[in-house]
Amino acid sequence: QTQLVESGGGLVQPGGSLRLSCAASLSSFSLYTMAWYCQTPGKQRELVAEILADGSTNYRDSVKGRFTISRDNTRSTVYLQMNTVKPEDTAVYYCRAGRLITYWGQGTQVTVSS
Repeated sequence: QTQLVESGGGLVQPGGSLRLSCAASLSSFSLYTMAWYCQTPGKQRELVAEILADGSTNYRDSVKGRFTISRDNTRSTVYLQMNTVKPEDTAVYYCRAGRLITYWGQGTQVTVSS
């Protein structure tokens, strides 16, 4: 059964750092485009960052220079390093795996507050 399990969320102060992890039980993990999305109440899920199978990355403008997405194909895990976080980064963060089929994790809450 395919599973994506996120971890690493929590409460962090503005300006602080957090690293999210997403462990995937996927065959051929290295062939998937992996991504992080965020969602706040009443809004649609939005792309934060993605990393393709070839290692190329894309980021939403508001996180460029602050967040870094990476992947470890030997561990079937994707990471989101969040630096210099802001209150507006507060959201539920979801991991997504996409290839022929799309899979989603259950989400992890990130709250940026003093």
